[in-house]
Amino acid sequence: MKGNRAVLYLRLSKEDVDKVKKGDDSASIVNQRLLLTDYALAKQFQIVNVYSDDDESGLYDNRPEFERMMFDAKMDAFDIIIAKTQSRFSRNMEHIEKYLHHDLLNLGIRFIGVVDGVDTDNEDNKKSRQINGLVNEWYCEDLSKNIKSALRAKMKAGQFLGSSCPYGYRKDPDDHNHLVIDEYAANVVKRIYQLYLSGYGKAKIGSMLSSDGILIPTLYKRQVLGENYYNCRSLDTTKNWSYQTIHTILNNETYIGNLVQNKANTISYKDKKKKLLPKEKWIVVKHTHEPIIEPEIFDRVQKLQKARIRSVDAGEENSIFAGMIYCADCKHAMVRKYARRGNRAFTGYQCKTYKTYGKQFCDSHSIDMQSLKDAVLFSLKEQAREILSREDVEELNERITQYETQDDTNIRIADLQKKMDKIKSFKKKTYHNYLEEVISREDYLRYIREYDDQINELQIRQTAMQKKAEQQQSTPDPWAENFADFMNVTELTRDMVLELIHRMEVHADGSVTVWCQFHNSGAE
Repeated sequence: MKGNRAVLYLRLSKEDVDKVKKGDDSASIVNQRLLLTDYALAKQFQIVNVYSDDDESGLYDNRPEFERMMFDAKMDAFDIIIAKTQSRFSRNMEHIEKYLHHDLLNLGIRFIGVVDGVDTDNEDNKKSRQINGLVNEWYCEDLSKNIKSALRAKMKAGQFLGSSCPYGYRKDPDDHNHLVIDEYAANVVKRIYQLYLSGYGKAKIGSMLSSDGILIPTLYKRQVLGENYYNCRSLDTTKNWSYQTIHTILNNETYIGNLVQNKANTISYKDKKKKLLPKEKWIVVKHTHEPIIEPEIFDRVQKLQKARIRSVDAGEENSIFAGMIYCADCKHAMVRKYARRGNRAFTGYQCKTYKTYGKQFCDSHSIDMQSLKDAVLFSLKEQAREILSREDVEELNERITQYETQDDTNIRIADLQKKMDKIKSFKKKTYHNYLEEVISREDYLRYIREYDDQINELQIRQTAMQKKAEQQQSTPDPWAENFADFMNVTELTRDMVLELIHRMEVHADGSVTVWCQFHNSGAE
């Protein structure tokens, strides 16, 4: 027989605020608690805990109190969850299925929605719970569309909608959708532009501002303006002006009096992760506020930056991959990464989206220069081997064998072993999840079968690499004869990269996919 230990779950979100303001306070936390307490007492349930999430959307399950409640559920801390309605528990259909019809069911925990009559002890109303889940989700989808539409209309009207203003501006006390100049910070912005036009680099300008004791924008907003400002791209210990901060200020069109908004959007109303939008979808409204920088000066800075980039690309060895290396996830270009200490030497590349906007938008995809070169050389040889092995030309096959060294084979075997080790670690985590009852036995067995199949496939490939594969015959590729000349190359050059490679994509785990100029094929 089930116990009568009950907990109350309360939730208030942004979509409820308007109702509460209009006098219908039935959704308020206080009134939810009174309602649920009366219900629990009437049913003679013992209330052992109360979990309350304020200003949290029902679409997500990473609500602080909700997570604490689900953890306590696994610890057998209660027998019943009581909420005002199913929508207070969740507005996401996937979560309704996961928690109400799977996790809580397996834990032997009952869920009750007081107002809508939801009760997981009653199997007859499962369909109604699912229908309610869909209706609640549709409500959120429609609400999301309406909000986005209203926000875009405000952006097109030239209203500033950011939670915090660009450095150098404050919100107009009489109109929070209008920007006014913050004289102190604006003078710092002007100084940055002047220093750059005088020939100082971005890192050097940052060093000069830090030496002069000028607070970085994050600290200035917190300590001087008193804002509760959070910058996801910086650490709490950051006190020095960075290259990226200077770069952002030098490229922000806001400083010439224009508003540039709608640069990013959420992928889905059910997902907090955002993606950058192409420039043609940005909403740009000119002359919405007083400029800090004259348009002529801004244009000079943009031209000077392009000139310096061309100069660097023409003279530095580390630019052999310029214009060809991209993030495998967000598909934006990778940018140079520099050492934080010493002479700030060039060390490799990282995702531009991550560097500019932080991990909320994309992972770093960081890769050092030597690893990138090794990966590209290895991929080129792999693709060449695949093409040349199909040639009906005996001497070409001999050339492949001639240039295939023991080091190449060892690298390939080690790479496959690394992939197998990673899959084995996934198996171990899956086992722990099963023991902790995070996943069901059926899911556990299915995952293990999939992992075993992947490991078997990799083992077969690893074994085959140590034997000489039978060569397939096909129509000779006219490009193959020329490509064979590159099989013995040990060092890449810019000319070689331009001739052989179309595009490179770096994955989050550091692996690289190389798209060659031939066959439109890619290899990792």
